Amino acid sequence: MGRDLGLDGVVEHFTLDPGELALLRNKTGATRLGFTAMLKFLLFKGRFPRGRFELPDDAVDHLARQAKAPAGDIGFYDFTGRTAKAHRKEIRKATGFRICTVADQKALAAWLAVHIAQEERRTEQVRTQLLAHCRTERIEPPTAERVARVVDSGIRQADERLISTAAARLQAEPAAALEALLAPADDEDPNEAAKPADAGEEAQEPDVDVLSEIKASPGNASLATMISEIAKLKAVRAIGLPSGLFAGIHPKVVSGWRARAAVESPSHLRDHPRPVRLVLLAALVHQRERELTDTLVDLLNSIVHKINARAEKKLTEEFAKRYKEIRNKGALLNRIAEVSLEAPRELVEDAIYPVFGGTSGIADPLHGYKSKRGGYARDKQRVFKASYTGHYRTGLIKLLRVLDFRSNNNDHRPVLDGLELILAHADAKTTYYPPGTHVRLEKVVKAEWREFAQDTDPKGKTRIVRLVYECCVLQALRDCLRCKEIWVTGADRWRNPDEDLPQDFDAKRDENYAKLDLPHQALEYTEAVRCEMREELDKLHTALPKLPWLEISEKHLGGAIKLTPLEPVPEPKNLRRLKKYIEGRWGTTPLIEFLKEAVLRTGVLTELTGVGTRSGLDPAVLAERLLLCTYGYGTNSGLRAVASGDHPHTEEDIRYTARRYLTPTGLKAMAVAIANATFAARQETIWGQGTTTVASDSTHFAAWDRNIFTEWHSRYRRSQGVLVYWNIEKGRMVIHSKILTCSASEVAAAIEGVMRHGTAMNVAGNYVDSHGQSEIGFGVTKLLGYQLLPRIKQINKAKLYRPGPTNGTDPYSGLAPAMTRPIKWDLIEQNYDMLVRYATAIRVGTASTEAILRRFTRNASHPVYQAMLELGRAQKTIFMCQYLRDRELQREINSGLNVVEGWNDVNDVIFFGKSGELSSNHRDQHELAIGSLHVLQAALVYINTLMIQDALAEPEWADVLTPEDRRGLNPCSPPT
Repeated sequence: MGRDLGLDGVVEHFTLDPGELALLRNKTGATRLGFTAMLKFLLFKGRFPRGRFELPDDAVDHLARQAKAPAGDIGFYDFTGRTAKAHRKEIRKATGFRICTVADQKALAAWLAVHIAQEERRTEQVRTQLLAHCRTERIEPPTAERVARVVDSGIRQADERLISTAAARLQAEPAAALEALLAPADDEDPNEAAKPADAGEEAQEPDVDVLSEIKASPGNASLATMISEIAKLKAVRAIGLPSGLFAGIHPKVVSGWRARAAVESPSHLRDHPRPVRLVLLAALVHQRERELTDTLVDLLNSIVHKINARAEKKLTEEFAKRYKEIRNKGALLNRIAEVSLEAPRELVEDAIYPVFGGTSGIADPLHGYKSKRGGYARDKQRVFKASYTGHYRTGLIKLLRVLDFRSNNNDHRPVLDGLELILAHADAKTTYYPPGTHVRLEKVVKAEWREFAQDTDPKGKTRIVRLVYECCVLQALRDCLRCKEIWVTGADRWRNPDEDLPQDFDAKRDENYAKLDLPHQALEYTEAVRCEMREELDKLHTALPKLPWLEISEKHLGGAIKLTPLEPVPEPKNLRRLKKYIEGRWGTTPLIEFLKEAVLRTGVLTELTGVGTRSGLDPAVLAERLLLCTYGYGTNSGLRAVASGDHPHTEEDIRYTARRYLTPTGLKAMAVAIANATFAARQETIWGQGTTTVASDSTHFAAWDRNIFTEWHSRYRRSQGVLVYWNIEKGRMVIHSKILTCSASEVAAAIEGVMRHGTAMNVAGNYVDSHGQSEIGFGVTKLLGYQLLPRIKQINKAKLYRPGPTNGTDPYSGLAPAMTRPIKWDLIEQNYDMLVRYATAIRVGTASTEAILRRFTRNASHPVYQAMLELGRAQKTIFMCQYLRDRELQREINSGLNVVEGWNDVNDVIFFGKSGELSSNHRDQHELAIGSLHVLQAALVYINTLMIQDALAEPEWADVLTPEDRRGLNPCSPPT
């Protein structure tokens, strides 16, 4: 039976109007009810039902009451018989629907090519749009096979049109340069050229090597990687693609072309028609140019940080060594006092020096004394300069020459002037800049570097030390890049921050404000926040004497707020028994069977479409290979391991399928579809009402480190690796996952998960730990319309802001020890429109959330950053008042975050291969592994949910589970 629609859906789609009731005048019994069902289903879905199984029960009941026929009569109606055929003819005449003809199919394919496939290339999404259009045009869709043909035809026509458009824009010189990337060697066998090229064959083709180098991923943050990436960027720029080559073509389409060029061998690319070949290569080169530019900026930031971190590490080691050498300094001083009293008339050289072991022993305490007076900072600067000039300078100067740095803020012009000065004198051999050279120190040379950067020459004049000044400029440049006050031409993530904002914001101002449910007037908005702030402070101040778990006082040394830990909740009593029952009924089920069952029930493999426009593989064979690919990546056992199983697919077949079909976007769509199927299948009597909150946290995965995104971080001391940030709802379903570097913003990742999860869930709240919250995070989530619910570390030191001046009498005297200054509402009001612009950019996705939030880092100085901080402080105060006052909210947040922590244990079981280490240096392989892991998680939760529901439907489990059992019910608990 079809899933119930609910009262609203039934009334909207299955209510008969007077004209439709008139059609029933000559019909009775099952015929009458079957006719009404066919009529309303056609108007609802745009096609006739294939049988009783497609009709929702509540819709049948509703139709039966209107038709005055028993609902059970629908079972006697033959949906494939002669009567049904006559009814379909009558319904078509009454509604205007018609059977899809060959001419209609051609017209539909042409419509798809113009209106849908110009942007969307995923087969399932194009098919959905096609069926919706058929319903609008009153055309009954053809059979599933013909629908698939229409979809393929529409996508192929759109692709051909766009390729022709792009190819026509290519001039002769860049076209020849693109062809040269594929030119075979003179001595190459033509028959061999038609075969897929392996590494050895590519080594014999110098021109093909350029293409492979362009495709290659960067290594770790080092001088060699920097030189290699600069060479790649120069090679890409030398091709000379016109700037407007892909103007008017959707980025998704360009990304699809790039994916095709990336997975095909040079010999296969040569087999394409010339326009197709040129456009595929141009798309690859176009996107790689932006990626290489981003990579070089990442390398610049990483290497400057690396030089600084190594300087600190080296000095720390030196100080530790020095301390060990003079750790008995106190005893030495006591011995000096004794010797001085015993022989007051002796010479110091004869009496004191022997205590230290001679003259050399005096130097160590003296060195320690000097180190307390600024020596550490000077030594760090010295080590930084030595590392820069002795190793990294050559590569960094080359990097500065190939990148074009810009700024929209004149306050940072000194840094850009400093870059120009560096390049102008990069090849000089002098210690100082020439006399008369204008060297800008403000906002470039920090106060602690001034003494080191300035020197007095033999003539007594103050001069600027050239190499020290270069160190200062690079550090200032990194600070400005990280907050996008300085940006880079031709980059993507590091592009002009104005391009991150929606360009049509002014034209759609009313719509943008309405989507965020925000008033147009800044005063109206700030007054609403101020009133909410006052209300929550009043509630906390009034309730404080009655809250035994909370104390706010100045007497606490660690902070004004003292919050007692939560009391333990009762343990579930029947869940172990339920688990044993499920084990006995279904046994121990292999994980791949969970994936297979989820795929069969949901049909999600249609989300994995090939990078080409058509496929010649048998669907059943393709499905088996895709299951093996997903399992191999998701368990980290690898494609070679799954290829050794008992099946007819070779490792080469599986790898080919993975290259052509497995993408992070497709895997995400699979996980979303399984999540939606889980939400639809859940029984409210068991799981309760659907939640609107998710919990977010990160998991550290060890990874190979010969790449730029694997990092070591002090929080994860065991090894270098990457982070995966999860957004998980109460029922243990992961709705979003994202791979991050260890130093990336978890605040941005949490927001990204809420805004881009893509499931049917409506998220209104987000549980995060301390790393997932900040005052900027509170401000952004307030504008986006959902609540940030963090578990704040060191909440005892947190401060509550005031909604306004006290004017003599403090209305919150009981909270005074934890309170601080008033919120600067005028700052929010002055920048309100820009705040809404940034929130809209995150909502519509004009750039990644991380790229947008770079504008709101500590190094930023623009007023919008300060305004977002003030708004975040106001919202954080509102939240803290609620959190401190409400014990249930504390328990809810703690419980939600425990869900994420529980998933980490499950990940260890699923992702068991290679000890859980991501054994690749390629970012795309990491994304495939984590995307496949996400799919396996979703499949596990989906099937376990169904198993638990089937088990609890048995009479012996009626009324057995207690509230504590239902609270602890976990769809990850049955055996896998």
